[in-house]
Amino acid sequence: MTKRILIALTSHDDLGGVRRTGYYVSEAAHPWEVFRAAGFEVDVASVRGGEPPQDGHDPSDEVQNAFLATEAAHDTARLADVDGSAYDAVFYAGGHGTMWDFPADPDVARVGREVHERGGVVAAVCHGPSALVNLTLSDGTHLVDGKRVAAFTNSEEKAAGVDAVVPFLLADALTERGARHEGAPDWQAQVVVDGRLATGQNPASAAPLAERVVELLA
Repeated sequence: MTKRILIALTSHDDLGGVRRTGYYVSEAAHPWEVFRAAGFEVDVASVRGGEPPQDGHDPSDEVQNAFLATEAAHDTARLADVDGSAYDAVFYAGGHGTMWDFPADPDVARVGREVHERGGVVAAVCHGPSALVNLTLSDGTHLVDGKRVAAFTNSEEKAAGVDAVVPFLLADALTERGARHEGAPDWQAQVVVDGRLATGQNPASAAPLAERVVELLA
């Protein structure tokens, strides 16, 4: 039976009044390509549905261009309308926009909970792990409690010059929820897998993380 994967994107486009933001296109496009190459069925959803705001599209990257040429990249399903139990994995792509809408949106958490509790894989890259900050299971525990994770580091946030702009520091918030954050040097690929939770630190981690998700679903 064909595996089904949902890529979840932010709908938030304002980086604290500093500039526009959204989802980082490579963090959706490269996993999309890895999943399709593995023969998986891939759907795309966002918090509000419709056209998701972009941040960081590289027009010289043919994989990103191929992803953006699909209707699914522009007419996304609304997460509130998604049945997480229909998917074998959810992949939360990053981009600074996620820091504003992922933690507070009940359907971001619900979809992850439904995937996990049906025995699926929950994956998140860069700022995508902001989806995990308030993701609790049916017993009330945080999914990340006691788990090893990777996510955009405090050092990378400072290097990006927005550590005082984002609503919180992601690595710290995950640690406060009981996670054991494992950071690598700035901008180096870092993927951490703990059971059926797979996380990546930054854009360079997106494709390697997707490859680990494929292995977990094999």
